[in-house]
Amino acid sequence: MSSSGVVRFRHNQAILVAAVIAFFGALPLAAARWYLTPVLLVPLVVAAWAWRAGTDADPRELRVRALVGQRRIGWDHVVALATDPRGRALARLDDGEQVLLPAVRDTDLPRLVSATGQALEDRAD
Repeated sequence: MSSSGVVRFRHNQAILVAAVIAFFGALPLAAARWYLTPVLLVPLVVAAWAWRAGTDADPRELRVRALVGQRRIGWDHVVALATDPRGRALARLDDGEQVLLPAVRDTDLPRLVSATGQALEDRAD
């Protein structure tokens, strides 16, 4: 946990490195013709998404961050934390909605629960 009590989950930084490499790889194409310069936007958007998107958790709330915008969800609205068949983490809310938690995998759930300040229940299902 960080010093501020916030646990941050981000996508693998290899995505950011790949976006930077793709940007430099697209430079000769963009330099060849002026109308091809928008090609440079694709790796820039991917890099921004890799840098920003993810999930932050602290004792008060979850913050789900996307490329543009974020959603704050108080722990009092979270009924359960679960995973889907692909190993991605989900938060089930009290209104029945399921929210995908970006960059959080099934193996990260204990660390996510520890951000709440509560102990993880040991269940034998």
